[in-house]
Amino acid sequence: MKKFWKSGDPFVWLTGGALAISLLMIAALMALILYNGLRQFWPYDLTELHLKDGNKVLGEIWDRERIPETDTDSKQAQYRIRVKIGNRDLYSLDFRWVDESEIERRFEPEHALVLERSEWGNFYGYFKKLTFDGTTIADSFAEGWPELQRRLDDMAALHNDIHSLEKGAIDEINSGLEKLRLQLRKLTMGSDTTDVALALEIAQQRAEMQSLRVRYDAREAELSSLYRQSERGVLTMTAIDGREKDIKVFDIVRAFRPNDIDFWGRSAVCAGKIWEFVSGEPRESNTEGGVFPALFGTVILVVMMSIAVVPLGVLAAIYLREYAKQGFWVQAIRIAVNNLAGVPSIVYGVFGLGFFIYAVGGTIDQFFFSEALPTPTFGTGGLLWASLTLALLTVPVVIVATEEGLAAVPREIREGSLALSATKFETLWRVVIPSALPGILTGLILAIARAAGEVAPLMLTGVVKLAPALPLDGTFPFLHLERKFMHLGFHIYDVGFQSPNVEAAIPMVYSTTLLLIIIVVLLNVFAIQIRNRLRKKLAFSVF
Repeated sequence: MKKFWKSGDPFVWLTGGALAISLLMIAALMALILYNGLRQFWPYDLTELHLKDGNKVLGEIWDRERIPETDTDSKQAQYRIRVKIGNRDLYSLDFRWVDESEIERRFEPEHALVLERSEWGNFYGYFKKLTFDGTTIADSFAEGWPELQRRLDDMAALHNDIHSLEKGAIDEINSGLEKLRLQLRKLTMGSDTTDVALALEIAQQRAEMQSLRVRYDAREAELSSLYRQSERGVLTMTAIDGREKDIKVFDIVRAFRPNDIDFWGRSAVCAGKIWEFVSGEPRESNTEGGVFPALFGTVILVVMMSIAVVPLGVLAAIYLREYAKQGFWVQAIRIAVNNLAGVPSIVYGVFGLGFFIYAVGGTIDQFFFSEALPTPTFGTGGLLWASLTLALLTVPVVIVATEEGLAAVPREIREGSLALSATKFETLWRVVIPSALPGILTGLILAIARAAGEVAPLMLTGVVKLAPALPLDGTFPFLHLERKFMHLGFHIYDVGFQSPNVEAAIPMVYSTTLLLIIIVVLLNVFAIQIRNRLRKKLAFSVF
């Protein structure tokens, strides 16, 4: 036995077992997120339940569990099922528990419809009639279903026209009006309005504003005409309890018959839902629809953070390793940098709020955007300050990784460069830093992995529940660093803990979590590929 313990085999098995358990835990967590994140996109069958008390229930069966009150040895175990009944505007809830002992009959009706709406969630029911301009054009399912599909395509095109007009021409005019308003206010602040040249310029600005208002009125009239067209089609549905509901066709995002489509039809619906989730905008207090603004905000935040943290962290590490005289103070700085990596992220958020937003941003507003005050421009949370705050949060990781990369460069390479009459700077720039690039990218990978999931500092420095516009658009200067933005991590927090209907929002929480993990993995894979290419290049260059 002593020989067995001294051989070290038990320790090998212990470490191997710990690794296996860790991998199993990670795999189980990913499987849970993957299952719950993707299941909301799959169109499940609609089941109609006839209860013993005469009531009926129509919906998707989501879960089945044992009833705790009957979980005893003396009684036969009973179960209940959780049914997603939808029709929130009729029932004021999305799910209902039904005891299996109360079910008299269950089946999947062929003509049951699922309507995904822009408001009030899904509607489950049966086709009643379809009217257009007040005239009934179909009063049976056989006639109405093909006609509904055609009308939905027309309304989708109308929705795109409205969205393009609102986010395109009207936004551009509003931006121009606001810019002219600020310019006009800047001209009149503390100026002599009796000056002829100034008065002429003011009159010219007002004329341009008037021209933009005329254009705005024309676009607004066009928009009102489009919205009137959206009122023309109305679909009347019958719920399982017999109540009728009039739904504007314009408000229907998607309509399908889950009990009458095959696997490929379900896959097509699922693909459409996933595409909407990735590319669409949120609705219903972020609990439905897409997460594209949050996805875009997360990616651009990480990119800007990387642009800020790499020069800062690399230069600091180069000074500490290559130029600073090693001693007590340099060692104290290294200890401080290592300790900064353990500071809670909310502390960085408070620092970013006080220093970047109130101090730096407030000063910028006083000197360069005084005409907009008291409304702050940079003196409030925004993309720039959030990126810099995350850069400070992750800079210790980059410094430590860069120092390790610089220390790993063989001394012989440095001495060979110096022996060939290269200066210390030339050796550093042409030999040492290229050789240390894999280590630098390792630090960047670790920084991306941490920054992409941070939420606490962003809540103080610029992230919002719903951003009216993306930080990047077609209006000069194109990248608007002062704008607030959405973030996948905060989106998860908001939907999971701040939603008025948490039970219905749980699938969105899992889906957004899955998307955030995918984004982090893709960013890391991209950085790892670059690092591996550099390593191969350096390995070949040695020979």
